[in-house]
Amino acid sequence: MVTEGTIKKEVVNPKAIIHKRFGNKAIYNIEEIQEFASNGCPGLALPQKGPCLYRCSLELPEFTVVSDIFKRKKDATQSAAEKALEKLSDPPVEDPSDQLVSRLTYLFSDDFYSICHPLSGHFRAALQREGHLNGFVPVFMMPVFDSKISNLCKAIKPEIESKPLEIMSMIMDAAARLSDTVVVSKEHFSLRRTSSYPPEVLQSVEIACDPKIYVKAIRVPYMVEGNIETLTLDVSSNKYYMDAIAQELGAADASRIMLSRCVGKASSETRFYFKAPKADLENGVYLNARASYLSGQDIYGDAILATIGYLWKSCDLLHEDVTLRTYYRLLMNKLPTGIYKLSREAILAAELPARFGTRSNWRGLYPRDILCAFARQHRLPEPVFSLIASNDISGPEENIRCEVKIFSKDQNLILFCYPSDSFKKQSEAIQYTSLKALSWLNDYLKKISMHQEELTLTNGNGIDIDVYPEHISKEFRFFSLVHRSWSGFEANGNKLLAVNDDVCSYNVEGPESDVFPTSGCLVCVCYSVTLVNGAENELLESNEEFEFELGSEAVNPNIEAVLSQMGVGQSVKFRVELPSQELIFAANGDPARTLSLLSSGECCLEFSVTLVRVTEPLEDRMEKALFSPSLSKQRVKYAVDHIKQSSATFLVDFGCGSGSLLDSLLDYSTSLERIVGVDISTKALARAAKTLHTKLSANSTNPVPCSGIKSALLLDGSITTFDSRLYGCDIGTCLEVIEHMSEDQATIFGNIVLSFFLPKILIISTPNYEYNTILRKSTPQTQEEEDSEDKNPTKPCKFRNFDHKFEWTREQFRMWASELSEKHNYSVEFSGVGGIEGVEPGFASQIAVFRRVCELPNCTDLAAVPYNVVWDWIRTNV
Repeated sequence: MVTEGTIKKEVVNPKAIIHKRFGNKAIYNIEEIQEFASNGCPGLALPQKGPCLYRCSLELPEFTVVSDIFKRKKDATQSAAEKALEKLSDPPVEDPSDQLVSRLTYLFSDDFYSICHPLSGHFRAALQREGHLNGFVPVFMMPVFDSKISNLCKAIKPEIESKPLEIMSMIMDAAARLSDTVVVSKEHFSLRRTSSYPPEVLQSVEIACDPKIYVKAIRVPYMVEGNIETLTLDVSSNKYYMDAIAQELGAADASRIMLSRCVGKASSETRFYFKAPKADLENGVYLNARASYLSGQDIYGDAILATIGYLWKSCDLLHEDVTLRTYYRLLMNKLPTGIYKLSREAILAAELPARFGTRSNWRGLYPRDILCAFARQHRLPEPVFSLIASNDISGPEENIRCEVKIFSKDQNLILFCYPSDSFKKQSEAIQYTSLKALSWLNDYLKKISMHQEELTLTNGNGIDIDVYPEHISKEFRFFSLVHRSWSGFEANGNKLLAVNDDVCSYNVEGPESDVFPTSGCLVCVCYSVTLVNGAENELLESNEEFEFELGSEAVNPNIEAVLSQMGVGQSVKFRVELPSQELIFAANGDPARTLSLLSSGECCLEFSVTLVRVTEPLEDRMEKALFSPSLSKQRVKYAVDHIKQSSATFLVDFGCGSGSLLDSLLDYSTSLERIVGVDISTKALARAAKTLHTKLSANSTNPVPCSGIKSALLLDGSITTFDSRLYGCDIGTCLEVIEHMSEDQATIFGNIVLSFFLPKILIISTPNYEYNTILRKSTPQTQEEEDSEDKNPTKPCKFRNFDHKFEWTREQFRMWASELSEKHNYSVEFSGVGGIEGVEPGFASQIAVFRRVCELPNCTDLAAVPYNVVWDWIRTNV
């Protein structure tokens, strides 16, 4: 409630005084202070985890002062300014309360009407108001649209920024000192000039004609259960648009309406409008969770979301429609996956990728940019990145890892991500860590209602993310209320409809092609998504050229699944269940038409996808450029030769991925009767299932080379964990897999497979690091890949694939394999494919073949079956 009285003078803001005196000559330098601990090792200081501390040095023309150490940056700058004032003997500058009076005097002068200022538009519009409110300007407009008014109020009383009613009171008290020139209406919270404006001013605001202006807006009820509604505002030129909004909100006039800060982009004029709450919040005025969530400030009662107002560069009224699509896109922009979807303009097709591949393959905003945008959307400080030289010695040169801290508005640490993975480039380390933090935030927002004890157990891999529940839950307190249906944002949110069998086959159309995508390829598709209700439909989204890296989970999983059955030039259609309305209305369809279809019966989404082109990963292009047949085919042929020589009937592929080796083996006539693939990626296993099912289920009248296969099994699990179902297989393969693990994990796998799985023969292949120079010289690269290459020729050659954690020389590989064979009673022989034995630098892919020396003992742990069955096929037409 606004009260009468004079402005209470507060202690003048030191920084404001310094700025008044020195302007841009006053230079503030903020320094982050990191606490250190010895960690029990003399001479070794390690950074402590916890909130950062700050110190500020203030450089003035005559001297420099340094502040004390504070938790917040602004406290450090104020301390430095205060110390500088102590050294200055001049009297303080003009009191901010006097400056506020001077600013009001200017606002009600004739000159203010001659400029294009966001607030001057409200002054001109006020002269069009009818009756007793003619010329009255609502007080709340002034600090919102005039930064000088706002800054002076904060200079008088810094804590007043979050108390809009007190700001209004302060402005009206200052206007009371101008009783000769300004009329104060405490009843209407408005100010008006006492004297009439000159004729030339009045003529400048007269309307020559009466054009009708209507703008669409959104009503957001304070009750979360209330539906979002569309409405139309009459903001014709002879009216004050704030009065039109007040009428929609049931307020007496514009003086009772308050505005939020800009929602979305800072340059936008999209705001929430709501009735000013009572000082005691009585009479049924409640917090509006959805509006507060989007604006980042407390909003009470029903609110209207509209894009309308006056700008600096024009005296005309800006007005743009706000639709359901606008609202839901603003909602999506508060989520990591939503930010990525919007950056790709692919609401229904794109997903935030699960991994960061190469820069040339990534599409949309980079992870670091998404993380920074996420922080800005939630009014959080910018994330703090730290680069650390890694002690990892697996590579030929020094590696770099990255840590990131995310702080609350109060500068409390809410998330600390410190993955151990290291990279050759700073940018790669930053992007990897950013994506790690984003993935955790996505998971957290799905489970935001969990107890704090559970929250501490959701730290990604459990070892590289620290979370501070008491702080993070405060920052996202409205999320669970606003996003009642999270399923629309999940990659697995759409279940396939009208499938023919358990492996979800599709009807692929188009001519046969020799070019098929595999994991790691950059694929380009043309797609469309349509909302279907019987014979009626509405196009929601389409893209003529949409690129993504296959296997990175960067799209709706159903799109990735169908591509495993498609060649370039082929097309497919499939239908899925509806996602949440948040996604549907955020897409590009006509909101009215979409709403009509959704309300008239059962609907589904129909995807139509055409594979336009495939760009293979650099590693594959290198191999194909130098070798014919390619290294991958040579590795398959190597495995086939050993299968035939050993008459193996039972094969296990460790780290089978999307089943490329198993699929290729089926093209040969072998003794195999039972094949099993194991991998930790369920998405890759799903693609493998579709490919293998199609080939194995071929009609008996059209026999294929693999007709001897009686059963096939795909298992989801880690190859560093024993499962008795794979015990004692005739032959195990692990081709180009271990380099994707850490060296420690590769050794664990070697120990587990040779001491527990006990295959009769085990074939392991991995890149020969010494061959990389030859491969790279032989391969033309894309411009993006050339730009991303390190131009320093003195540095060692890079790994073949961005996802490789290490690549061994021949000596390193021989030492590793020899130690394993001696330890577990296996013999080992070394060979390879690509290149000539005995000729430097050896084979491109080096291979170790382990052979069990002793008889197979009985398995003592038959109950160990930790792997999950993804697909189980048994031949029925025997």
